[in-house]
Amino acid sequence: MFTEMLSPRLRERVLESSLMKVLTWPQGVDSYTEVVDPAWTLKEGRATVTTVRWQTPRSVTITLRPNELGAQSFRSFRAGQHINVGVEIDGRRHTRCYSPTVAEGAEAIELTIGLHDGGLVSQHLYQHARPGMVVAISAPAGDFVLDTAGARILLVSGGSGITPVLSMLRTLRAAGHTGEVAFVHYARTSEDVCYAHELRELAAQGVRVLLSYTRDDSGDLTGHVSAEHLATALTDPDAVYVCGPAALVDAVREIHPEARSESFVAPTYTPGEASGGLVSFADSDKFVSDDGKTLLEQAENAGLKPEFGCRMGICHGCTRLKTSGIVRNINSGAVSSAEEEEIQICVTVPCGDVVVDL
Repeated sequence: MFTEMLSPRLRERVLESSLMKVLTWPQGVDSYTEVVDPAWTLKEGRATVTTVRWQTPRSVTITLRPNELGAQSFRSFRAGQHINVGVEIDGRRHTRCYSPTVAEGAEAIELTIGLHDGGLVSQHLYQHARPGMVVAISAPAGDFVLDTAGARILLVSGGSGITPVLSMLRTLRAAGHTGEVAFVHYARTSEDVCYAHELRELAAQGVRVLLSYTRDDSGDLTGHVSAEHLATALTDPDAVYVCGPAALVDAVREIHPEARSESFVAPTYTPGEASGGLVSFADSDKFVSDDGKTLLEQAENAGLKPEFGCRMGICHGCTRLKTSGIVRNINSGAVSSAEEEEIQICVTVPCGDVVVDL
């Protein structure tokens, strides 16, 4: 393909040239280049799938080559962070957040996506991801990041939570970390362990790797996380990082309260008593009576299709401007009456009359 013959920098120079802007007015350069190659654009970060593999029966691993804008954004990536990935499904873009598994400084982006029942994007990628497919990508974000100051580091993950923790492990290895590192991973069975071959290689190279299966006793450890498990892995660690289901994260933090954590499981929320207030979606001239659900759910029930990503308050893909009213964050419990504030509508409920720019 012609575009493959151009270097990323040359592509960028072509797109930015004054002559190209004149020749493509008024539609714009991107309107033409995207016909040739959907990833050839300066208006947003995009990436092309280069490889696809299925490591387990319930996951797909894809490698992405970002376009120039995406590559520029990804240079700030820190191990443990996530990116938003947008895919087109039936003519509509859907966005979810995923944690790259690569070490800091990598040029390509690798994602391993767990297959979730009812997960629209995960099922689409599991079934349809192929080399040449183009997706939208955002800049890296998130506060769950590796700090290499500690010499003795304990990494704990469960299920798909392995992805940001593996990025941390790969970063430590690439940086030549000389301290003790232990990695404990929980899965249902041995078939469900992503990167099993790499983990065995790391164990042979001196990383203490312990696997525990919650549905059988064939692992290095047996059952769910416990103080004994973590002590077996590494006693008195300087730093602990954990990612996985909420129950795993809570159990590790009970043993190591200082642990840095992240969970990609949406919070369980039962709608409370409706405030009776009027929820106004100002940009759409839609009005609903508050029913106690999140603003995202109420907007969807009103026929709107707001953008969202994780639906759990992590990715900020659903952030909107609230221009008046009192709201509560269901994750933190914080109540705010500030005017003109940005809120994440997936984890925010009204406390009376509310106006949101949507």
